[in-house]
Amino acid sequence: MTIKSIKIISVIYLLSLTNISQAQSHFKEYKNLFAPPLSYVTGHTTSAPIIDGDINDDAWMKAEWTSFFEDIEGTTKPKPYYKTRAKLLWDKTYLYIAAELEESHVWATLSQRDEIVFHDNDFEIFIDPTNTTHQYFEIEINALNNIFDLFLPKPYRNRGSALFSWNTPGMKHAVKINGTLNNPDDKDQAWTVEFAIPFSALTMGNHIHIPKDGDIWRINFSRVQWETEIIGKKYIKKKDSTGKPLPEYNWVWSPQGVIDMHRPERWGYLLFSEIEAGTNLPVFELPYSELQKQYLWLIYYKQNSFRSKNKHYATSLSELGLKDIVDITNITNKLTVHATKSQFTAIIKDVSGNTIRINEEGLIMK
Repeated sequence: MTIKSIKIISVIYLLSLTNISQAQSHFKEYKNLFAPPLSYVTGHTTSAPIIDGDINDDAWMKAEWTSFFEDIEGTTKPKPYYKTRAKLLWDKTYLYIAAELEESHVWATLSQRDEIVFHDNDFEIFIDPTNTTHQYFEIEINALNNIFDLFLPKPYRNRGSALFSWNTPGMKHAVKINGTLNNPDDKDQAWTVEFAIPFSALTMGNHIHIPKDGDIWRINFSRVQWETEIIGKKYIKKKDSTGKPLPEYNWVWSPQGVIDMHRPERWGYLLFSEIEAGTNLPVFELPYSELQKQYLWLIYYKQNSFRSKNKHYATSLSELGLKDIVDITNITNKLTVHATKSQFTAIIKDVSGNTIRINEEGLIMK
């Protein structure tokens, strides 16, 4: 995915959102949640990289880097003081992910599987194969090559309970440190991570999510970075005046707009191409259905605001200050909402009969 392609996609997306905002100024209330997510086109590989943490394999040389990570809230916040970037490949068995994390002092302490790895500096992967915001996966790794992985049936905001006992079966992973680990006496350069994640692992139930050419998943990457100081021969987290560690930095590939990685609708788009990596990959084109979903998410956010004030959901669009007919790229769409005190369903339907729904748990249904 070239920078030029990303810019073209962003312009198209922004123009579409401009049309939306002209029709309904209410998007401005949530503008941080409607900035266009980034996209990445992953090429196919016939030569699997060796998973040893060294990301200089010939296969990786053919894959393009993502843009450098930004603050989780977006460009309104300061740029990260360390650079982070990632790249992807795939074949019929694995999704391959590599990342490079610039770091002058590489440290890690947590060594037991499924400890809360983000209490160290870490690299995190979030994958939603179905683009429904439900049944998604999170994988974290620190510089000790220790893994914390979990499955979420739905986001925490919707009372989702993470399944910590889930382990990514068959996953291969490795770390390489360009420097020394846990040694404050020298300066390091970076650490790199490498994954081979089986598609069979990214599945709950009998249907295995093996992508086909042209399939689009949602994905994002996060880097947790703690402020530390050297005391004696140890790295110690810096503390505030009350003795609590300073808040961590969250640097991500595609900004979320809020400090919350568990909003899958804000993750980037991952397009699978069967064209060999390193050749002329297709340009990502945002599906029309993603533009329709913006209205459903607008209703979702407004319904939650309405309920927090009124203790129940709105039973009509007019209560939310919305109209039932909207124009998206010159195509007429009709919005409807059905609600009880504690539940709602919002529907968008275009003139061709294409219909998408969202409910009070943020579940997208076609």
